[in-house]
Amino acid sequence: MSHLPSLIIDLALILFSASVASLIFKKLKQPVVLAYIVAGIFAGPHITFFPTVTNPESINIWADIGVIFLLFALGLDFSFKKLIRVGTTAVIATTTIVVSMMSVGYLTGLALGWSQMNSIFLGGMLCMSSTMIIIKVFDDMGLQKQGFAGIVLGILVVEDLFAVLLMVLLSTLAVSKQFEGVEMLESILKLLAFLLFWFVVGIYLIPTLFKKAKAHLNDETLLVVSLSLCFGMVYLATQAGFSSALGAFVMGSILAETMDAERIEHQLVPVKNLFGAIFFVSVGMMLDILVVGEYILPITIISMAVIIGQTTFGTIGILLAGQPLKIAMRSGFSLAQIGEFSFIIAATGLSLGVIDEFLYPVIVAVSVVTVFCTPYLIKFSEPAYQYAEKHLPVSLYQFVNKDASGARPMNEQGTWKKLLKAICRLVIIYLVLSLMIIFLSMHYLLPFIKSNIEGLKGSLLFITIVLLILSPLLRAIMVKKNRSIEFRKLWVKNKINRSPLLFIVVVRIFICIFIVGFLFVNVMKLPLHLSLLISCIIVAFLLFSKRVKKQSILIERRFKHNLNARQEYEYKTATVSPKFVDHLLNRDLHLSDFVVNPNYSIIGKTLKELNFRQSCGVNIVTIIRGDKRINIPGGEVYIYPFDKIIVLGTDDQMTVFQSFIEKKGSEYSTQNKEKEIYSEVNLEQIRVESNSKLIGKTIVNSRIRDKYNCLLVGIERQDSSIMNPEINLDFSEDDVLWVVGERSNIKQLSSLCIQQKAL
Repeated sequence: MSHLPSLIIDLALILFSASVASLIFKKLKQPVVLAYIVAGIFAGPHITFFPTVTNPESINIWADIGVIFLLFALGLDFSFKKLIRVGTTAVIATTTIVVSMMSVGYLTGLALGWSQMNSIFLGGMLCMSSTMIIIKVFDDMGLQKQGFAGIVLGILVVEDLFAVLLMVLLSTLAVSKQFEGVEMLESILKLLAFLLFWFVVGIYLIPTLFKKAKAHLNDETLLVVSLSLCFGMVYLATQAGFSSALGAFVMGSILAETMDAERIEHQLVPVKNLFGAIFFVSVGMMLDILVVGEYILPITIISMAVIIGQTTFGTIGILLAGQPLKIAMRSGFSLAQIGEFSFIIAATGLSLGVIDEFLYPVIVAVSVVTVFCTPYLIKFSEPAYQYAEKHLPVSLYQFVNKDASGARPMNEQGTWKKLLKAICRLVIIYLVLSLMIIFLSMHYLLPFIKSNIEGLKGSLLFITIVLLILSPLLRAIMVKKNRSIEFRKLWVKNKINRSPLLFIVVVRIFICIFIVGFLFVNVMKLPLHLSLLISCIIVAFLLFSKRVKKQSILIERRFKHNLNARQEYEYKTATVSPKFVDHLLNRDLHLSDFVVNPNYSIIGKTLKELNFRQSCGVNIVTIIRGDKRINIPGGEVYIYPFDKIIVLGTDDQMTVFQSFIEKKGSEYSTQNKEKEIYSEVNLEQIRVESNSKLIGKTIVNSRIRDKYNCLLVGIERQDSSIMNPEINLDFSEDDVLWVVGERSNIKQLSSLCIQQKAL
C-alpha cells in the first residue's frame, strides 16, 4: 500500500478546512480572509479534537510560498508609474499614518511592559492597513465607484512601498540589535541600489523579451515565464541578503510596466487565490487560543489603538493633503484594520528570534478583530461625518473642509535648478548601474575567467568585457544633458555660467576616470598613476567614439519606450483624459464607468426617456460601444447591451444611479426568468409513422423551419444516415428525423409526424 508524504496530507487538510470555513463565512457575509484564519486555528497543532497537520514544519513552507505569491501579485498591481500618478494626497496621508501609527504602536508596547524590540516591531505591524481586506470589502459593499475609494487605493499603493522598506529596515535592526546610524544608512543605500539596478535592467530587457516572443506567449506560457522570473528574482534577493518577499515584489513591479501586465495579472488570479488561502490558513495554524485568552487585555487595547489611531490619523493625513472633511473621514474609517503585512513582519521577527512568541498570536487576534469591524466602520463613517458637520464650530469646519480645488501657485523652477536636477538624476542612475555591474562581474565573472585563463590574459579579458558593457553607461554619465536646451541657454545667457557648467562636465568625466581606474588597480594591480593614465585614454576614446554614442542613444531610447509604452497605450485608450480625472478628484465630483448588463430594462431606450440627470442627478459624459466612442451623447442616443457608460457625479448620485439600473435589471430578470428556463434548445429524434402527412413531401414543402422554428440536421433511413439533407429530399415512412429546436416546438412537430393523412 502506497504512503502519501506528509506534505500532501497537510495540503489536503489545509484546503478542506479553507473550503468549509469559506462557505460558512460567505453565508454569514464576512470577509473570506477571516474564514481562512479560523480554518487554520482548527487545523493547527494547538487544537487536538480535529484532524491537525502531521508536520508542523510544513506550515512554514506553505507560509513562505504564500507570501511570495501575495507580494508578487501586489507588485503587479503596484507599478512605480502608478506611484507617481497617485500624487501628493496619497504620499502625505501615508507618511502621516505610518509615522503616527508606528509611534502609537511603540508607545503602546512600552505601556504594556513589553521589551523595546517587541514594541518597535509592534509599531511596524500597526502602521499598515490591509490591501486585500479593503478591496474585498469595497467590492462586497459596492463602493468601488465612490470618489473616496480612489484615494484609499492610492494610499494602499504607497503603503505597499513603505511596507517593503520597513521590512528591510526592521530586519537590519533585528540583526544589529540596536540603532546604528551608519549600518542603517548602509542598508537603505544597499536596498535603493538593488531596487534601482534591477528595475532599470528589468525594464530594459523584459518588455523587449516579451515583444520578441509575443507569437509564442499564449496564456499558459506567459504564466510559466512570469512565475519563473518571479522566483528568479526571489533567488537574487535572498542572495543579496534581502527577503524573498522583496524579490517577488520587485519582479511584480517590473512586470507591471509591461504591455502584458493585465494578462499576467489575470492568469495569476487562481494561483494567487490558492496560495493566498494557504498563507492565511498557515497564519491561523500559528495562533494558539490559550495564548489569546491569556493576553485578552493587550489584544483589546491594541485593537482599540488600531481602530482609533487609523481613523484619526488617516483622516488628519488626508485633510493635510487638501481633501474635504467628508472624503477624509470616509477614507480614514476605511483604513482601520491590519492584515497581511502585519503577519509578514511578525513572521520575520519570529524567524530572526528578536520578538517573543506571544506577539504573533496577539497580532493575528488584533487583525481578526479589526477586520471584523471594518465593514461596520465604513458604514459608520457617513453618520460620523454628519455628526461632525453639525457639532464642529463653524470656523473649524470651514477650515478643515476648505475647497481643495482652489488654484495653487506654480513654483517656477529656475533653469539652473532644472538642469542640475536632470543631471543628478541621470548620473545617479547610470552610476548605480555601473557600480552594480562591476560588483556582480567581480563576484561571478572574474572567478570564472581566472579559473580558465590565468595571469595577465585573464585580467585583460575580464577588463575588456566589463568595459564593453560599461561604455554606453560611462558615456551617458559624461555627456547627457550637455547639449540640452537648459545647458545651451545658460551658456549663451551669461559668461559667468560657463565656469560652473564646465566644472560639472569635468566632475562627471573624473567620475568615469575613477571607475575605469578602479578596475585596473584592483584587477591588474597596476600602480595608481599608470591606472589613471590608461583610464584617461579610455575615457577620451569613449567621449569621441561615434559607435559608443550610437549605442548609448539606442539603450536610452529602448528603456524610455519600454517604460512608457503601457502608459501611452492607456492614455490613448482612456475613456477620459487623465488630467481631467485628476482635476475632478480635488472636488466632490468624480467619474465612474458602468457596463450595461444584457438583462437591464434600460436597453433599447433613449437617454431622453431615461432622463438620468433628473432621476439620479448624474451626467452622461461618454458612451463606449465597442471601438466607437460617443462623447457628450444627445437625448436621442439609445442604450445597447454591453455599452460602457461614463458617468459624472458625486458619491451619493453614483449610489442612486447604480441602484436605479440594478433595480431595473433585477425586475427584468425576475419577470423573464421562468420564460428563459423553457427556451433552451434541444436535439431530439422523431420517427415518421405510416400515413403521416410528411410522407411524400419534400423538406422545403414541409416548412419545418418556418412553421415550427426547428432545424432538421439529419435523417436515418434504413441502414444509412443522411447528414444535412438536401431541401428537395422526400420524407419516407419510418424515417428517423434528427431535429434541433425548443421543446414546445419539437412537440408540435412530433404530432405532425404521427398525424394521418386526410382520406
